[in-house]
Amino acid sequence: MIIGIDVGGSTTKIVGVKDGEIRNPMFVTAKDPVTSLFGAFGKYIYDHSIQLSEVEQVMLTGVGSSYIQQPLYGLPTARTDEFIANGLSAQYATGLDRLMVVSMGTGTSFVKVEREKIRHVGGIGIGGGTLMGLSRLLLHTQDILWVSELAGKGNLQNVDLQIQDICQTSLPGLPLDATASLLGKLDNNVSPEDLALGLMHMVLQSIGQAAVLSALEMGIRDFVLIGNLTQLPVRPVSYTIAQMYDVRFIIPANAEYQTAIGAALAYIKENRNKSGKVIGLIELVSIGESFVSVISAAGCQPSGKPGFPTAPVPSVHPCLPRTVR
Repeated sequence: MIIGIDVGGSTTKIVGVKDGEIRNPMFVTAKDPVTSLFGAFGKYIYDHSIQLSEVEQVMLTGVGSSYIQQPLYGLPTARTDEFIANGLSAQYATGLDRLMVVSMGTGTSFVKVEREKIRHVGGIGIGGGTLMGLSRLLLHTQDILWVSELAGKGNLQNVDLQIQDICQTSLPGLPLDATASLLGKLDNNVSPEDLALGLMHMVLQSIGQAAVLSALEMGIRDFVLIGNLTQLPVRPVSYTIAQMYDVRFIIPANAEYQTAIGAALAYIKENRNKSGKVIGLIELVSIGESFVSVISAAGCQPSGKPGFPTAPVPSVHPCLPRTVR
């Protein structure tokens, strides 16, 4: 079994890959990344009766993985770049050769995938952290799922200024219900339900618009949404933006676990040879430069950038069966 782990600041997501299947995605929260990681791994192997001898490789990624400088429980442990993991998993999940990954976590990153090339092209400081901070300030909660439930009872027309509020006819490419100003009607009389919906819509629309604009000159029409914010009602917002710009937004299964899945895929792709021999779970047809850095008892082996590779990513194959247990 190969175990992929996405270590965040306080949340760790973990998946197993065995016999061509993604198995038992789960997450654990804690006050710090090290506690979160060890808690997630321990719970994962205990809950699913996994013996340490069954684990071929542990693959780490995510911002919190930089805190880990020793092998996990003495197992072969390596780390891969989060952007590479996002690109590999999105390409695997969709089977597309050309796409933009929109990773919606604390903030949001944009990763361009074009066949064998995976490149981080930018991002914005708007995401789950924004929604949590504003909810804490204005709604006195940081429970995002409760905010989402509250928003389900809200009316966006009470908080957002729309084109129809300032113009009697639609503008070219802008229907009357398009947003003219996010939170433009906000005042002291706003209900908690309307405020929750307004905050959530502001974050999601900002992300969607920024993603499309980041790819405007690239000719990319497929945007794959991953990360924790995909658990919110993203579809109505993405549908409106998709219609406006003639693009597609895709939310894969297990969207919040895609980075952990990508970490496992990075190891699978690394283990190949020139003959195209099947090694592990997939057929790998060529040798590329390394994009996995190995963590040993002596610490992380340098590869240009501490802990991460600098080499380009080899060609990607949508290689695993798309089944989840």
